Amino acid sequence: MVQHDWLNEQFAEHQSRLQAVAYRMLGSRGEAEDAVQEAWLRVSRADTDQIENPAGWLTTVVARVCLNMLEARRIRPEDSSGALPPESEVPDPGMQPSGPEDEALLADSVGVALMVVLETLNPVERLAFVLHDVFAVSFNEIGTIIDRSPAAARQLASRARRRVQGAAEASEAARSRKRELVAAFLAASRNGDFAALVELLDPDAVLGEVRGGQAVAAFFSGRAQAARLALVDGVPAAVWVHQGRPKAVFEFTISDNAITRIVIDTDEERFADLDIVYLSATPVVDLRENPA
Repeated sequence: MVQHDWLNEQFAEHQSRLQAVAYRMLGSRGEAEDAVQEAWLRVSRADTDQIENPAGWLTTVVARVCLNMLEARRIRPEDSSGALPPESEVPDPGMQPSGPEDEALLADSVGVALMVVLETLNPVERLAFVLHDVFAVSFNEIGTIIDRSPAAARQLASRARRRVQGAAEASEAARSRKRELVAAFLAASRNGDFAALVELLDPDAVLGEVRGGQAVAAFFSGRAQAARLALVDGVPAAVWVHQGRPKAVFEFTISDNAITRIVIDTDEERFADLDIVYLSATPVVDLRENPA
């Protein structure tokens, strides 16, 4: 009974971290919960008399469960539909980066892009990368989990890291290009440069009921006087500001270096939940009636 109580206390103390490990390993909250539950069933039947590092031991058990689930997913790919990339979110409090490089990596790890890349890694690469780079687990411990030497575990993590960093760089390049396109679009709109707008828009561009690049260009030509370039939840966009408050958010879809869709959101109640960072000064003209 005393041993069981001790185990309950240890599991409760480290459950947040265990959930975070499982989530980063599997990319699905539902599967992460299943993994932690399976880990509890395993540890509740184990002999804990020789356990000196409960946190490390519990992490090892959860990691092994996740590894088995990833292997099963590869064998039965049709069962992995629940492991699609999640929406961006704040870091789990169980994640504790150990240094500047880990902090930078962790900041990126909450995004969809990283989860997409992780899905392309094989199970042992994914485990080595997540445990070491996100949770600072040693390569000695990782090697024990995957039945490899510490050097082999280090190599797996390094290989995975290169792929993740490459994806992060590509993602940043895409964001920079999108910001350039949105900025150019706003400038062309304010200046009434119809030809420039047509060049920036895909021939089949869509704005609500307005269809076609030329029609969308005609709609915006000479307008957008009060729209400001901004990052909305980290994504380049435009925001119409009136009397210092956002009144409309313009969301842009980019494909093949052209704007294919523009969505105008005027739900002011939703704006309170958005992280808006303005990248341009307040326009001189502040239209009172037209968000464009």
